[in-house]
Amino acid sequence: MIALLLAAVTQVAPAAAAPTAAPAPVATPAPQVQLTRVRLTTDAGAIVIGVDTKAAPVTAANFLKYVDQKKLDGIAFYRAVKVGDGYGLVQFGTRNEPGRTLPGIRHEPTTQTGLHHTDGAISMAMATPGTAAGDFFVVVGDITSMDAKDADPGFAVFGRVLEGMDVIRRILVAPTSPTAGEGVMKGQMLEPTIKITSARRL
Repeated sequence: MIALLLAAVTQVAPAAAAPTAAPAPVATPAPQVQLTRVRLTTDAGAIVIGVDTKAAPVTAANFLKYVDQKKLDGIAFYRAVKVGDGYGLVQFGTRNEPGRTLPGIRHEPTTQTGLHHTDGAISMAMATPGTAAGDFFVVVGDITSMDAKDADPGFAVFGRVLEGMDVIRRILVAPTSPTAGEGVMKGQMLEPTIKITSARRL
């Protein structure tokens, strides 16, 4: 474009110089959040998770301990909660298996971290604050009702899926047992489960 403009200049007497306008301020780009990338290799395909160690340091460190100690190798996605068409969550983890499950951690609510249960968010499964340990879930679609509010502690988001949401969506619609599971979990247990062969930092 500059070359074309220069070629179009004609040989005429120079005109009076026009006043120079002040350059427009350059917007400073927002800093990119550096996420720790973890690849889950599963029987359904690869999933890359970005773990936010800055916003959710306690919860993120907990997940990375499971990764670094290889405690997620050989576990499975075992639950799919279908709220609507292409909408719900899928769950994986140690299921309190002795030798795999680390002690529960302090709860980091979304009101503290600024993270939310939007499409692709990964969060901690728990019964009550302080019991979250080795089970995790990925949200399909926005389910911000799981965020903390008022007296509801919500669940603790600590990252998001960066690659492989197609795999997560396939897991959401995978077959479930009509009889397995207790209480609200009945009918939500995957049959067969979907194995995670390895979980590694990238």
